[in-house]
Amino acid sequence: MNILVNDEAREVTAATLAALVDELGLKGARIATAVDGDFVPASRRSHLTIAEGMKIEIVAPMQGG
Repeated sequence: MNILVNDEAREVTAATLAALVDELGLKGARIATAVDGDFVPASRRSHLTIAEGMKIEIVAPMQGG
């Protein structure tokens, strides 16, 4: 299916947000996720089903100062 990940068009096979994180090679990474502008905590990722055209944001905390 086709979705947007960080404003980049992607074709993915994942059915859930957790599976997408794995598919993108981010399993175990400290990240934050949002779907269509709504924050999705890590505990809910395996319950959120991905649908065609969804806009997903994945961000990692930055260090420095």
